[in-house]
Amino acid sequence: MDAETLIRCADTAMYHAKERGRNGFRFFERDMHARAVERQWIEAGLRRALDRREFVLHYQAKVALDTGATTGAEALLRWAHPERGLMHPEEFVAIAEDCGLIVPIGQWVMREACRQARAWIDAGRTPLPLAVNISASEFSDRQFIERLCSALSDSGLDGRHIEIELTESSLIEPGEATVLVLQSLKDMGVQVAIDDFGTGYSSLSYLRQFPISVLKIDRSFVHEIHAAPSGTSIAGAVISMGRSLGLRVIAEGVETAEQHAFLRAAGCAEGQGYYYGPPLPANEFATRQDVAAVCTPPHVFEKS
Repeated sequence: MDAETLIRCADTAMYHAKERGRNGFRFFERDMHARAVERQWIEAGLRRALDRREFVLHYQAKVALDTGATTGAEALLRWAHPERGLMHPEEFVAIAEDCGLIVPIGQWVMREACRQARAWIDAGRTPLPLAVNISASEFSDRQFIERLCSALSDSGLDGRHIEIELTESSLIEPGEATVLVLQSLKDMGVQVAIDDFGTGYSSLSYLRQFPISVLKIDRSFVHEIHAAPSGTSIAGAVISMGRSLGLRVIAEGVETAEQHAFLRAAGCAEGQGYYYGPPLPANEFATRQDVAAVCTPPHVFEKS
């Protein structure tokens, strides 16, 4: 009945259309209002979360499929919300990207990951490459390399102990700036992994053009192993292609013995998922690795 409400409803519908991708539209529905209020509530909380130190990192092991040895870990962001408890990235990262907070949050993740990796080394633990997810917004930021160098320098960590995980969308428009950033990472000893491989729209030519070291098979393909012929075929094809290009291939989202057995037989080097252990806080992760070190074959944990 008034212009202000009309515009607010149209704006809400626009956000829902954007969530479904480009070149689409949505008509306003009443239940969108509740979701819009939820979104505003999360955004307001995100703007305070960094100052209140509400973010934490959990760590999930990467395991050699032939020996069961831990080969590295991935740092995974969690939001320890004072009211809702532990929130996972899918609940807030998209909103952080839309409101421009993903870069400062990503900067905190990198610094904390470097600090923790250094702390484990100082405690006498065998250095393990620690993977950190980098959003397209972070990767394209002009200060990305400078901030990474600062995080490494302040923590006293060597670049070879950090692995950057990028999605294919981060490389969808390769240009001189992208090449320079990737070359800088290589010069620093930082390895680059393509996360969720096979779900993006990039040309496969970047696998030859850029200094990429790792392919991570998307969990959707891993979950379809033995469940759908296409899933088994795609996982096998990615493993074969990666090996022929001299890349490490890691399967993410491994949850069953059958998936593990197929990936190992197909020549996949490493796996990551609840079959080997859940993401854990730093102290629990270190303790679990001490237990796993004396378990042969690798200890299997129930999904929680």
